[in-house]
Amino acid sequence: MKRIVIMGATSGIGLRVAEIFAKAGWLVGAAGRNEKVMRKLQSDFPDRIRYARINIDDAASPSHLRDLIGRLGGMDIYLHVAGIGYENETLVTDHDVATAQTNVVGFTRMIDTAFRYFREHGGRGRIAAVTSVAGTKGIGQLASYSSSKKYQQAYLTALDQLAGMQNLDISFTDIRPGWIRTPLLNPDRVYPMTMSLDHAVASIVRAIIKRRRLCIVDWRWNLAVRLWSLLPDRIWERIPVNVSAPATPAQEKTDASVEKSLSQPEPPAEVKDPIDKSVTA
Repeated sequence: MKRIVIMGATSGIGLRVAEIFAKAGWLVGAAGRNEKVMRKLQSDFPDRIRYARINIDDAASPSHLRDLIGRLGGMDIYLHVAGIGYENETLVTDHDVATAQTNVVGFTRMIDTAFRYFREHGGRGRIAAVTSVAGTKGIGQLASYSSSKKYQQAYLTALDQLAGMQNLDISFTDIRPGWIRTPLLNPDRVYPMTMSLDHAVASIVRAIIKRRRLCIVDWRWNLAVRLWSLLPDRIWERIPVNVSAPATPAQEKTDASVEKSLSQPEPPAEVKDPIDKSVTA
């Protein structure tokens, strides 16, 4: 039986992915801060879910992750979703420091722990992380967030190289979504090219199962990233990038219409069990 550990499985992307893998017959190690949500998840899938309350800002979190892996009976995939971010045009230092603490320090703790686990248990496994399209360029209103996501992307690249140097069969998936309607977004503001959760998660699950090295979610953001990557920094720095705006009734209606169109049924992501019998998520 295949096993996946999801760090940040108590809301949004992480919770939905945990449900999908559990329905597909995988053993799922759910980790996060909200124990109430994880208890409910376990009650929904009593034979498939093991959970642990883990705060990645805590220096003891690596030992808690190892304990969860032990109770799960091993780990084939580690998925890191946990993270925070603020629109912080006024540069509130506490917000920027908290973002760096979680998205850089906490991220490093968990990714290192997963890497070492795979290295010590057969030298094979997969590490996937939800970073962001924001990590492809520095964004003024998201200075700390976009910088922390750039760090994550570079760190995955570095560990991919390290795995090759150490002759390890550890592979990586860097998932870079645009705006997704999750609790991370301010419900009173509108964001460009917003996606519904179901629309984004279908692509994320597919990328993990197909072992893609890089996945930008969705095609509109893929195009946007390709275009702005062509811009020299001196030009990019002069573009006034506004990441959100107050929602008007008309904008809320448009946003809802776009999300509805994006959440139409898509070809399901395939999740394979240990004997290669296909099931659908």
